[in-house]
Amino acid sequence: MAGLRVAQRFLSSTASSPSCRRWYQSCTPSFLSASSSSWSDLQAAGGGTQDRPSWNDEWKRLGLGAKLVDDVRFPSNLFFVQLGFGVDQHGDRTDATKACVRAVRNAIEFNSIPGVITHIPGGRHEMLIHLKLGIPKESRVDVLEIAKVFPYGKLLPIQVELGGLEFHSGRVVEELGDSDDVGICCVACVSIGYNDDSGKGGTQDDHSGSVHKVFNTKDGY
Repeated sequence: MAGLRVAQRFLSSTASSPSCRRWYQSCTPSFLSASSSSWSDLQAAGGGTQDRPSWNDEWKRLGLGAKLVDDVRFPSNLFFVQLGFGVDQHGDRTDATKACVRAVRNAIEFNSIPGVITHIPGGRHEMLIHLKLGIPKESRVDVLEIAKVFPYGKLLPIQVELGGLEFHSGRVVEELGDSDDVGICCVACVSIGYNDDSGKGGTQDDHSGSVHKVFNTKDGY
């Protein structure tokens, strides 16, 4: 998939070109470099070297934290797809990180997926995680902070698109950094699975370039 690239640590969704809505293409704003092409380059640019970001010190002690991998292929075999949303009513509304963290946690915290152990080769440690975020126009997100939410698996480069919404809360709390009453809502789609070329089902190639198996009820699935 030519043209895929990881942006620097903060990504802006200000561009309106359709080509800027796939992964981290060259829709980065002028104050960011678009030279980074992997999670490792992204971390190096931010001065960090950790390839398994952890949510807290306890997670770090337990060895929890998804491994960041630079494979840009969407899982060909989907096992679990869940959506969530998150809201941030206060502070700098151009920074969507807090709302995105809440959206991802909303998507994954109320689920148990024990089938990963037997249905995904390598179990939880080898499962691929694809995350798509919808954030409001002129917002940015710290993808390394988002990565900390996942306790295990292999996290692919995060896909960010124009989405979510801004809304008026009717409340200004200057102590929390508000300059107006505008809050933001972000959406997260978490997909897990694995890649291989076997199995039943058709394939679907969508606008983002992902190719994955699709099962239709009319075919008896």
